[in-house]
Amino acid sequence: MDLRYGINPQNTRARVEQLPGTELPLRLLNGQPSYVNLLDALNAWQLVSEAAALFGRPAAASFKHVSPAGAALAGPVDPATAEPYGLDPAAVGPLTAAYLRARDADPKSSYGDLVAVSHEVDAELADLLARVVSDGIVAPGYAPGALDVLSRKKNGRYLVLEADPRHTPPAVETREVHGLRLVQDTDTTPLTAALLTDVRTGTLTPAAADDLLLGLAVLRRTQSNSVCYLRDGAALGIGAGQQSRVDCTRLAGAKTDTWWLRRHPAVRALDFRPEIRRQDRINWQIRYLEGDLTPDERTRFAAALRGGDVPDELCPAERADWAAGLTGVAFVSDGCLPFRDNVDHARRHGVTAIAEPGGSLRSAEVEAACTEHGITLVHTGLRLFHH
Repeated sequence: MDLRYGINPQNTRARVEQLPGTELPLRLLNGQPSYVNLLDALNAWQLVSEAAALFGRPAAASFKHVSPAGAALAGPVDPATAEPYGLDPAAVGPLTAAYLRARDADPKSSYGDLVAVSHEVDAELADLLARVVSDGIVAPGYAPGALDVLSRKKNGRYLVLEADPRHTPPAVETREVHGLRLVQDTDTTPLTAALLTDVRTGTLTPAAADDLLLGLAVLRRTQSNSVCYLRDGAALGIGAGQQSRVDCTRLAGAKTDTWWLRRHPAVRALDFRPEIRRQDRINWQIRYLEGDLTPDERTRFAAALRGGDVPDELCPAERADWAAGLTGVAFVSDGCLPFRDNVDHARRHGVTAIAEPGGSLRSAEVEAACTEHGITLVHTGLRLFHH
């Protein structure tokens, strides 16, 4: 398969070569992928297929630059998630619900995403995808008519890939970099509840255990260093690719706060002019919450609102009062927590359960911090670095 281009357009010659003796993990149904499109699709498909198998529920992921912006299982959809897309939250089907919940974790970053779902794409999801900005999708199949709807998107250039659920990856994976071939065993360690038996502090509830297990599946396909905040079967904030783990914790925590604050009545009350596009409304909600509008942004924000007046920002007390309502959040780290600062920051975002490999030189300090904050701590003994 020839690709549109490599990682960058100047990589004009790019192609996919099937390894001898292997079966194809997916096939092309529409469009022409780029190098990054395929990296996104292959990582995203592994994430959703593993998550769906773990929980017996549809799973979805929204990928950008080889990491998930969001990932979720099918579950309840609240009005803040459904209304931007003109949907009745009580009437959304399970597969569409999984994708809405995944995209809602970071809708700003999900703009132009590669979508992955674990089940056959139905008419409802195809109709939703036809109306959002997305670059492509990978799924195990497409219901009658769904492929036609998707194939018309982006003037017929929308990327549609069909994954083979029966595909088994080779026992060894290789990568060539700068004239060297790196070879390692494929990681086939199963993600099961057995990884959550070493509870160091507190009591692990079934709901928290499920979220921690989902977090492990998410981080297995997220660029390291990575952490994930989750609640009720959905990621709220994912931090990927940071050199410092605490920076990753703070970045993902800020995304989690934004997710929660987007449900504040002041944000829900922002009255946009009817011609303002969905993504622009979402982006303005986020900029309003971030609270550091430039003069130019303030002018454009005012022009996007009925009445032309930018409302006052939420004061610290209002933010603190609203933040106190976010509880029961799970936090997962792909590597050991090297210092207690990760715990201190995670607690600010409603975290009540943490899973990490354990075994750092300061694990005792991390455990003490969890005890101090009333957080359940689980050592998985499993590092999940991904590059």
